[in-house]
Amino acid sequence: MEKMKRAERMVAITQVLMLKPNVLTPLSLFAERFGTAKSTISEDLMAVKESFILSGQGHIETVSGASGGVRYIPEIAPEEAKQFLSRLSELLSDKERILTGGFLYMTDLLFDPSVLRPLGLIFASAFRDKLPDVVVTIETKGIPLALVTAEALGLPMVVIRTGNKVTEGSSVSINYVSGSSRRIQTMSLSRRALEPKRRVLVIDDFMKAGGTALGIRNLMTEFEADVVGIGVLVEARMTEEPKLVEGYLSLLQLKELDFYTGKTSVVPVVSY
Repeated sequence: MEKMKRAERMVAITQVLMLKPNVLTPLSLFAERFGTAKSTISEDLMAVKESFILSGQGHIETVSGASGGVRYIPEIAPEEAKQFLSRLSELLSDKERILTGGFLYMTDLLFDPSVLRPLGLIFASAFRDKLPDVVVTIETKGIPLALVTAEALGLPMVVIRTGNKVTEGSSVSINYVSGSSRRIQTMSLSRRALEPKRRVLVIDDFMKAGGTALGIRNLMTEFEADVVGIGVLVEARMTEEPKLVEGYLSLLQLKELDFYTGKTSVVPVVSY
């Protein structure tokens, strides 16, 4: 293979790191792939590191030692996150998204990769310092959002079910009261899905009264897990009634939704 020029090598190194976020890559891999010395690769990585910092796309961590290497930590620049959430709030404020019964239609956005990836980076940036071991969500619409967050953090994801499934094996189930409908519902999690005493980050798409989030927190106690953070994309804030959980992070707030007048208002949270 023809030897790469430095600029070409730096582009290739950047691609390798971005394709494997949070994965430790030894310098020897780059040296062998590009047919150059480790010292040269180190110089290239310094330039790549500076490029990531200037672009706000994340940073590179270096681990020294024989088993060391470098890993790319993906992030999103604060200004980019702010602009993205502003655009998303405008999309969700469209009166055509109001459904019968006073619900907000979000499914198309929650399954759009171009929307999900920035959201995953925003949540990851907000909760990375909490050092979670696993990302937990409840089926079904929260799954894509939790998955991109787990990817950005380099963590596994666990899905809580709303009913028992024979394919899950032995499970832990609890009843909880939905904060919005006040109905008793059931959620369950396979004993094999989550090791005891894990640090858990809960991610969900919507919070109305907080009953589901409270149920997840209670279920986590059955696994002796520590819930280090709760993140939701949209929370309903049409009244001043307090939520059933505290200390959560919402990216957007639903301030108004009226099926009869067609008025709806979703606004970004100023600080996150």
